[in-house]
Amino acid sequence: MQIRNIAIIAHVDHGKTTLIDGMLKQTHAFRENQSEMTQSTILDSNDLEREKGITILAKNTAVFYKSEAGEDYKINIIDTPGHADFAGEVERVISMADGAVLLVDAAEGPLPQTRFVLEQALKQKLKMIVVVNKIDRRDAEPDKVLTQIEELFLNLVNDESQLMFPILYAVGRDGKVWNDLPEEEVGNAELIAKHPGDLRPIFEEIIRTVPAPKVNGELPFKMQVSTLDFDTYKGTYAIGKVTQGVVKKGQRLVILNENEKVGEMSVAHLMTSDGLGRQETELSQAGDIIAITGVENISIGQTLAALGQTEGFSSITVTEPTLKIRVAANTSPFAGKEGDFCTIRQIAERLKKEQKTNIGLRIEGLEGGSFNVAGRGELHLAILIETMRREGYEMELSKPQVIIKEVDGVKMEPYEEMTIEIAKEFMGIITEELGKRKANLIDSITNEKGITRMVYEVSSRNILGFRSQILTKTRGNGLFSSRFLEYAPVSPELPQMRNGALIATESGTATAYALETIQERGKTFINPGDSVYEGQIIGLRNQQEDLEVNVCKAKKLTNFRSNADFLTVLDTRIELSLEQCLDFIEDDELLEVTPKSLRIRKRYLNKIIRNKQTR
Repeated sequence: MQIRNIAIIAHVDHGKTTLIDGMLKQTHAFRENQSEMTQSTILDSNDLEREKGITILAKNTAVFYKSEAGEDYKINIIDTPGHADFAGEVERVISMADGAVLLVDAAEGPLPQTRFVLEQALKQKLKMIVVVNKIDRRDAEPDKVLTQIEELFLNLVNDESQLMFPILYAVGRDGKVWNDLPEEEVGNAELIAKHPGDLRPIFEEIIRTVPAPKVNGELPFKMQVSTLDFDTYKGTYAIGKVTQGVVKKGQRLVILNENEKVGEMSVAHLMTSDGLGRQETELSQAGDIIAITGVENISIGQTLAALGQTEGFSSITVTEPTLKIRVAANTSPFAGKEGDFCTIRQIAERLKKEQKTNIGLRIEGLEGGSFNVAGRGELHLAILIETMRREGYEMELSKPQVIIKEVDGVKMEPYEEMTIEIAKEFMGIITEELGKRKANLIDSITNEKGITRMVYEVSSRNILGFRSQILTKTRGNGLFSSRFLEYAPVSPELPQMRNGALIATESGTATAYALETIQERGKTFINPGDSVYEGQIIGLRNQQEDLEVNVCKAKKLTNFRSNADFLTVLDTRIELSLEQCLDFIEDDELLEVTPKSLRIRKRYLNKIIRNKQTR
């Protein structure tokens, strides 16, 4: 059986995972009565992936396909994240592929992450197949988008041969791909739905374009570990592409760094991908993507090789983090009441475990029993914290900070290229907001439908919190994406972007009466009956300065009762997500994270101590 190893790459929400759904279903990876046949985004099995609608973790699967010529193929498919914050996932797994399918939305065209993933694929010299997806969208412009794709290739290729790539057109959601554009149906979902088609064109193109793995099966076995997985019964899976030789179940292997032997192991289980599952085998096939168990202490980037081998592969390098956050044990008055894992030792063990698989993270121990956790962006860090929270961990977090470097005595900070798509009616408010953040407009294009795409260069520090801002200011209709550009000299500090906080002066239970008396002064984060403590931030004030308020006071009883006693009307409280909380907090504030609650507080809870610290 012949093998093809293919990566599916794209900007977030351009249809990678949906296309893979169709490939699994049409190759009969599932029985007709299996639940997966009616599901979407099958590979996004993580709860957070399904909730957010994005791929976070790179995954591999395999389908079996009989070509039109009657030959049998195994196609290993690698699904990669489309969000820039998870670029490390793309960088570490793309080396397992021999070709890549680049998906581009027929309406949105290439976006920042499109450029990043394509650049990574071209560096690996992967054979490219371009698929213009979602041609059924009403605003689809496939010809225009294809021109943009060609320009992007021209800017990125190192070899002229990379400019030659096949082009397909698709509606991935419907499981249809065409070699030629059905021009009359473009932009008409109803007509496209009636147009005959399936995924055979893309399977046939993969067979034609993507080369078989170039592997010498006669040499001793060698494989670089590209990803790790865990199983309660079988332990750690070391996953990678067999780059030379073959391996047998029970065989002794050596574990290598670049030029250093670090241990030995025996192959306990040897697995190959089959649909969403794995099948055990006695002998690997050269060039296949396999999973090996039998060793617990192994890291991504290390090499597994036959005994006698002394040189491992070069370490996997990924884009350096640009953002950090301090993580410590919860020190609030409510510490330990809602979490199962609350000590700094338990938090440290969990972070070290995460670092083994999430190589885009950097973890540094600090004095006082806390950690700096560095990642590629707010979402990258928020996903980690949210995952730990759901596992029962309790902690406190500081305001995210960009990572500052010093080069030749000059302080440098990260800058990003930011792309925004908004309707004309929101242009003024977004432009004003970005002006405050010292963003430099590079390009602006408005299409005939009134949608404006603006490209800015801006300091990463100056757009902290902007993601939630654009969603609020455009009522959820704004598109925002960015990619790292470079380190450049630190820009001047911005004035405070947020209004002051409403701070609880007493510990106790919030009352409806107290909340009603303060709602003219701002918006609250709590409901009547919620427990609060002194120094907890319970809302956002209408003015710039902080305001201390007593949210626990009750109305004094009298011998008289009026209708007003029964007419307490409260505004709906603001409910902040974890990402929004991280955007909200200032330098003198902390975020308390528990499995049940998110609470924002002042670093110093007592007002007198706070005032002393600010003098």
